Amino acid sequence: MWILFLVGPRAAGKTSLGKALAQRLGIPFVDTDASLTSHLGRSVAEIVAAEGWPGFRAHESATLLREIAAHRASGAVMATGGGMVLDADNRAQMRNTGLVLHLDAPARVLAERLAAEPLVGQRPSLTGQDMLAEVEQVLAERQPLYAAAAHHRLDASRPLQELCEAALAWLASLESKPSDLGTDREAPTA
Repeated sequence: MWILFLVGPRAAGKTSLGKALAQRLGIPFVDTDASLTSHLGRSVAEIVAAEGWPGFRAHESATLLREIAAHRASGAVMATGGGMVLDADNRAQMRNTGLVLHLDAPARVLAERLAAEPLVGQRPSLTGQDMLAEVEQVLAERQPLYAAAAHHRLDASRPLQELCEAALAWLASLESKPSDLGTDREAPTA
């Protein structure tokens, strides 16, 4: 069985898509940030305040390994935190363990989603800038890492149902051509 990892920036829709895909595929859904905070009994903001971003990133990597071990046999859809790709070992672990989908959306769309649902306790500021400037900066830094980790890219500005169907179509296409993982970056047309 495989694990489908969802990577991308904050507010790309990893959790929403992950839940929808897990339900359609009949496999468990895992949110690494939720698993991390549940395991430690603290919010992301509390962890960052106490240990800084490096401490949080170390917990994030440990959570990834723990969840991979727990779901390797059963399979799962796993939504990862926006910064999961910052660690090269995390990127390699995801690529080598399962399939990696990059949810990509323009900075404007992400900033609008974050403004509509800020979740400050879950999403502390990464740069201290205003929302759009922060999203643009973080995207510029992480975009190459998301692309390097991913087997496939989806346009996350699309409605959830379309995104889910595109992901399912891509997964179905792999059954006939599993060796093409390294080159496929766009959703097949349905």
